[in-house]
Parts: sequence; structure tokens; C-alpha cells
Amino acid sequence: MNDETVPSQPAFVRQLGEGARRTLALHCTMAHSGAWSGLAAALDDQATLIAPDMLSHGSSPDWGGKGNYFDRVTETAAQHLSEPMDVIGHSMGGMIALRLAVEFPDLVRSAVLIEPVFFAIAAQDAPRLLRQHDEDARPYAEARAAGDMELAARTFNRMWGTDDSPCWPDLSDKKRAAMIRGVHVVAAVEGALFQDTHGLLKPGMLDRANMPVLILGGSKTHPVIPAVIQGLCRRLPNAQTVVIDGAGHMVPISHPKGTAACIQNFWASQPSVSG
Repeated sequence: MNDETVPSQPAFVRQLGEGARRTLALHCTMAHSGAWSGLAAALDDQATLIAPDMLSHGSSPDWGGKGNYFDRVTETAAQHLSEPMDVIGHSMGGMIALRLAVEFPDLVRSAVLIEPVFFAIAAQDAPRLLRQHDEDARPYAEARAAGDMELAARTFNRMWGTDDSPCWPDLSDKKRAAMIRGVHVVAAVEGALFQDTHGLLKPGMLDRANMPVLILGGSKTHPVIPAVIQGLCRRLPNAQTVVIDGAGHMVPISHPKGTAACIQNFWASQPSVSG
């Protein structure tokens, strides 16, 4: 990372809750920092969530294609690690959280990775499930290749939803527009997620993340995700996993109380944090 990667405008940051645990919260692709509102409320003011919007999401500026997107959003997140903090990340945000844990282990007190999309692990451990993912993602890939970003956002959203998730026509115009705005970054991080271009799986790298790590998944998520979760858990020195019954990939949004309970139990096993 260098000066060229610094956004010309600062990213928007939302603060949720007033609890003693200062926690960096990193949202998923095509969402925004407000997606953490339900979880923040369910944590009963146990934590203060510092939640930035990724570039091209929420109230942050657009990416514009300058620099490596994964580097840009990681650098933006790292700017908030001014002291040891807990970190929570969902999906793509979980990948950013994992990278922070590897690169700044002295500043990440604990990490909660919710449905992390580290598909390079599945490429090693469960290639059949990764092929299934790629086949299921074909409608999105074809729409993107055709330049139809609305259809790309719609099919990508549907793939990662569950049967009870809102259908595209039921979403507000504002939410649909936000998803269309952000969907282009999915392709921008494929190297980091699928080919591990940033080398997180190189020997010894994940050993750096020696803080307590909780990896959460939903029981109704895409079949490739459990392979990612279990493979990541085996590779990290101090990790545990929990599955939230009835939840899909969007578990922190659809099941904030269950997610909060898992996080609170995880935090309870660690030294207390004073205000």
C-alpha cells in the first residue's frame, strides 16, 4: 500500500452503541455500515461499533478503479485500529478482518469472521464445492460480462439470499440502486478471494493471527461456505466455529440476536474490557 491508494475523500464512518468494547465492524459487499444496526442493538450496549462504509458503498466515495480494491478497503479499515480492538467482519468484510488480524495482530484483540468468502481455501480443500459455487454464480457472471450491472446485482443478491429473503422487486429503489452501485467490486476482489493473490495462505501467514477467532456461519448458506469455514478454522492457531440454525449467508442481518448471543459468549471467555 502507498500514497496512491489513499482515497481523495475520507470514507464515511458510522458509530453504533456506547459499550466498553471498541469494535471495528466491516460490512459485506453491496451493503453499508447501517447493516450493523440490528446487531449493535442486540449487543445491549456491550460494544461501540466503529463501522466504515467500503468505497462504492453507503456514504463513502466511489472507488473509481484506482489502485487495488482489496488494498484500498483494508487500508481504510486499518486506519481505525488506533488501539487494540475487537474486529467483526461479514463476508467480504470478514476477509478484510482476517487480513487485519494477520497484518496487525497486536491491534486486533479478537476477530469474529462471519461467513468469510475465502474461496481459495475451498479450491484446496473442496474443489467440487467450489465448482458448484461457480456454476451457481454463472447467471451473475454472464450478466456482468454482458455489462448488465442491474441483472448482475439482482442475480448475485439472489444467490446469497435464502427462500425468505426479500425478492428484487420488493426492494426499494434506493436499495436496488445501492446494490447496482457496489456490484462491480465483486470482480475486483476475485484474485484475493479465489486465488489468494495477497498470500494469506502462504506458510506461516495465518499463524500470525494468534488472537481468539470465532468463525460464524449459517445452516442454510451456500454449501461451499462450510468448507471455507472449517478449512480456515484448521489453519488458524486459536479459532472456533459456530453455526446459527436457520440462517443463511446474511446471518448478522437476518439473525442479529442469535449472532449477538454467539459473539457475547465468545467475548465472555476472554479478559474483560473496561470503559
